[in-house]
Amino acid sequence: MQEEPQIFDSETIEFVEKLRWDLGQGIHDSIIESVYRDAEQIACKTVVISGKKRPFSLDLKIDQWVTSPIFGFPIMFLLLAGVFWITVSGANYPSGLLANLLVETLHPILKSASASIGLPWWLDGVLIDGAYLAMAWVIAVMLPPMAIFFPLFTLLEDFGYLPRVAFNMDKLFRKAGAHGKQALTLSMGFGCNAAGVVAARVIDSPRERLIAIITNNFSLCNGRWPTQILIATIFIGGLVPASIAGLVSAGAVVAVAVLGIVLSLLVSWGLSKTVLRGEASAFSLELPPYRPPRVLQTLYTSLIDRTIFVLWRAIIFAIPAGIVIWTVTNFTISGMSLADHFIHWSDPWALFFGLNGVIILAYIIAIPANEIVIPTILMLTVTSLGISGVGAGTGVMFELDSASDTESILRGGGWTLLTGVNLMIFSLLHNPCSTTIYTIYKETGSAKWTAVATFLPVGMGLILTFFVAQLWYMFL
Repeated sequence: MQEEPQIFDSETIEFVEKLRWDLGQGIHDSIIESVYRDAEQIACKTVVISGKKRPFSLDLKIDQWVTSPIFGFPIMFLLLAGVFWITVSGANYPSGLLANLLVETLHPILKSASASIGLPWWLDGVLIDGAYLAMAWVIAVMLPPMAIFFPLFTLLEDFGYLPRVAFNMDKLFRKAGAHGKQALTLSMGFGCNAAGVVAARVIDSPRERLIAIITNNFSLCNGRWPTQILIATIFIGGLVPASIAGLVSAGAVVAVAVLGIVLSLLVSWGLSKTVLRGEASAFSLELPPYRPPRVLQTLYTSLIDRTIFVLWRAIIFAIPAGIVIWTVTNFTISGMSLADHFIHWSDPWALFFGLNGVIILAYIIAIPANEIVIPTILMLTVTSLGISGVGAGTGVMFELDSASDTESILRGGGWTLLTGVNLMIFSLLHNPCSTTIYTIYKETGSAKWTAVATFLPVGMGLILTFFVAQLWYMFL
């Protein structure tokens, strides 16, 4: 008969016996008492006993407001609007400084250095006017908003408020066949869609996680906010007196952002009833206690793990985009640049959507980064109109200091109020940037779903702008 192996040696048994005597005879009673004591504290916070006053709890008092059916949504929108306002307002100055440093200062220095060593004109253009300027604009426009938005968003997360956002939005997303945590990924998408796609990992259900990934592009990322704000200021704010122009312009931008949230819910509902059919999974959410944010850890997590990571991906994709942009505007066939050939070909059918060929080309060649859409539009417009003395030169990306100068160029290119309105819609509903597309593929591992997430918003954008344009032509 085989002897059973001994699990513990004598030294281990002797050590355990010593610990048992050190703990004392009442250890079991102490454990039971602590369990009942914690249960009593939880019951006192959650159970109302008739005639007995509930102990004061700051967490419960705050939750009575932030999760209230009446006040929960207004507080949520005010907080998020405050974060957006701080991000947009706070990013203007550092973005201007970076633009002056990288574009106004370093670009001429690089051009002078290139001339001094005798680089061929085409290599100078590809490397400096193309690759470098695209990288410079992405850094100048993208870095400051992300460096502000991500820490603020993470502070709300550390404080314990974001789980309350998911709690408030859970009913809407559940009715749409999605998951309540999709509200968190949607909010993260307002900073960067690539970060919002990565944030979908918090959703356990593969089906609902895929819905959150596909619909995240309906959140206006920080790369699209400058376009929305500039166009709204020129074409919407210009319709009213100057005293209320800022308020009306801000309202138009917020309306576009809300439209994105509505479309996210509608598309989530459509996907859950068709190709991603299924019931919404149970969402058990434990609301954590409110706690002081850890500022240093928040800064590290936001700036290193999120901001620098996303910015690096954007730079990688922006550099080849800059090369393409310079190439199509500086190489000619039959006396016309490649860009002019495309613009003249696409202008007639682009008018059916209330857009123009410049906008279509800008969004095609600026796929790697939404931040370079406006500089690309201005460059293409100036180049196609043959305007001299504007920007850094023909075929070079630039951005003007005042909205009035930008307006004069755009209106000179045939832009109307319809063009501005439909550009705002198309800025919301177009393909994700290259960074987001790559992130979607990495997260899903599927070329099919990556294609759906890429082309679905483009189709919706063309349909919506077409109907707006046709109604506009019929009644205005």
